[in-house]
Amino acid sequence: MLNLLTDIPGLGVGHATDLLLGSGVTAVVFDAPAVAAVSLRGGAPGTRDTDLLRPEATVERVDAIVLSGGSTFGLDAAGGVQAALRETGRGTLFGGMPIPLAPQAILFDLLSGGNKDWGRFPPYRDLGYAAARAAAPGPFALGSVGAGTGATTATAKGGLGSASAVTAGGFRVAAIAAVNAVGSPLVGEGPWFWAAPFEREAEFGGLGLPPTFRPEHWAPRLKGGAGTATTIGLVVTDAALSKPQASRLATMADDGLARAVLPAHAPTDGDTIFAAATGAVPLRDPVRDLTEIGFAATLVMARAIARGVFHATALPGGQAAWRDKFGSL
Repeated sequence: MLNLLTDIPGLGVGHATDLLLGSGVTAVVFDAPAVAAVSLRGGAPGTRDTDLLRPEATVERVDAIVLSGGSTFGLDAAGGVQAALRETGRGTLFGGMPIPLAPQAILFDLLSGGNKDWGRFPPYRDLGYAAARAAAPGPFALGSVGAGTGATTATAKGGLGSASAVTAGGFRVAAIAAVNAVGSPLVGEGPWFWAAPFEREAEFGGLGLPPTFRPEHWAPRLKGGAGTATTIGLVVTDAALSKPQASRLATMADDGLARAVLPAHAPTDGDTIFAAATGAVPLRDPVRDLTEIGFAATLVMARAIARGVFHATALPGGQAAWRDKFGSL
């Protein structure tokens, strides 16, 4: 176990990072189409093809999930991922024509540094293509990479994080998140993470919670600027889930966001959490197993968010990272 999304067999993760742009794309590509759903609670979301994932919609499985910076310009990234998948013959047949399905969510990183003067067409289609081509099993980088490159929060540089777990019933559950919240992942000004109760093996510093909570710890800390936020992510299990069950999983995973960032789901957040199931392991007790898988999804999403901030590094002239402030601890 790598404590990463790739602990789930049957998928690969790829990043495309452009430090001059100050942005990037992360693609999660499934070896075979996966059952998928989405929880969309933010007040200012930016997405592509998420209507396909409603429980009542016809399509059940997708080939990839795309996370990107760039605000709505970044929605071009899914087209690049589709192009890479099409080259390999992937896609669901519609009238005999294979169409790769790659739902996407974006975050706003246009004010986080980097050169956004890209000319007529934004670069995200090419970044999406590169991310999909790079997708592979095994280790992948965390922090200021891929969709987390230009991410920020109210108190420290945001980034891309991941975490995994195994339930008591033996199901694998893992999450990946790009953290660009209007709120804060830290208690007060830090160094403690709101996700600290769920931490494993000092994966984001091992500092726990403050010994005593004071009123200033609970004061809201908000990133300024309308539309400058959003935390986006994906939780995956190796369980065999139906689409309605995957929808419930997405809802429970979204609770992990609310435990790791305060506030979450704000008016200027576009918080979007996908869920997917590869279907390798059948459920034995549908209600109990799904509840345990959802519980694990809540915790791995919270841990992934904290790890994204913990591993982030500052962009030139950008927001200071947690490691800049508290790395000596």
